[in-house]
Amino acid sequence: MKALNNPFVTYGYKGPEYFCDREQETKAIITALHNERNITLVAPRRMGKTGLIHHVFNQIEQAQPDVRCFYVDIFPTKNLKQMVQAMARAILGRLDSPSQNAMRKVTQFFSRFRPTVTYDEITGVPTVSLDIVPNEERNTLKQIFEYMRQSGVRCYVAIDEFQQILQYSDTGIEALIRSYIQFLPNVYFIFAGSQYHVLEQMFSSVNRPFFQSTQMMHLGPLDETKYQKFANEFFKNQGREISSKLFHELYETMHGVTWYVHAVLNRMYQEVREPIDKDLINKVINELVEEQAPVFQNYYNVMTGNQAAVAVAIACEKKVAKPLSQDFIAQYRLPSPSSVQTSIEKLEANQIVLHGSDGYYIYDHFFARWLRSLY
Repeated sequence: MKALNNPFVTYGYKGPEYFCDREQETKAIITALHNERNITLVAPRRMGKTGLIHHVFNQIEQAQPDVRCFYVDIFPTKNLKQMVQAMARAILGRLDSPSQNAMRKVTQFFSRFRPTVTYDEITGVPTVSLDIVPNEERNTLKQIFEYMRQSGVRCYVAIDEFQQILQYSDTGIEALIRSYIQFLPNVYFIFAGSQYHVLEQMFSSVNRPFFQSTQMMHLGPLDETKYQKFANEFFKNQGREISSKLFHELYETMHGVTWYVHAVLNRMYQEVREPIDKDLINKVINELVEEQAPVFQNYYNVMTGNQAAVAVAIACEKKVAKPLSQDFIAQYRLPSPSSVQTSIEKLEANQIVLHGSDGYYIYDHFFARWLRSLY
């Protein structure tokens, strides 16, 4: 593949040469799947969870060409029908060669759902869409799993933002999916998501269908030393270098969240004639915040007064271990503890505030910087 103009990738997966570390996590996931264990992969959004999945699948496909890997993001889906349609587009027609004979088998298998096959003009890869009639969503999902089972091909399926199924109005989806997948001898799953407490309950609570059915994995920040070395391998091609001190400050400012660190590195890389110093880092971060200012203003405008006050206070503190403490409430002149608790719950539900192991913080680090400017 042609070298990228900018090696600090902020969207998509561009290959192993642009992927930093995660060697242990990659090995652990591949080993689990190889040994017939499903995985629950939990990480805050933008920590690199999706990139890791694509990296794992890339490694598997290179080493085991007879294995099929499928990635399905259900975050945009609002109901079971949309989820089933997303799975159909990702899986159907890709277990065989995209020949007319293979496509004929697929259309016959799903004939009751009036399948439509389209082909990518460049790659020739087929995409199958199903016309799912009302009340047939559950049967269609069962048929998709049956399609994989009957193929006899070893399949790995990653369902990203899996906790989204809890937002559907359809009832009993957890139990439904669990009942289907437990009888698939050749299909193994990665259930990935960003809401730690929700996924932990789904897979660790004794009264839930997925109780202890997967190997739990929690994805933390990249190792700082390895991350700095990765960055400097590209900066040295420009005759530049980011010092350990500066990288540590950037890493700490962004709480080690991969996407935010990468976004800054990406902009720094394009400023090829400027020395890598604190002024450049601040300049880049300010540019990124200013570009998103209209979006941040919209976020702020839809908050209630209490929610906005709590968000600003958390942003100023960067992390708050005890947001209901009298000291915190008094310092920022917040309302009663019960009102603060209600505001935090709403901010968490909207994924503006996240609850990490060491406290509450604003999820979007550029938004947090914008909020601090309001105080």
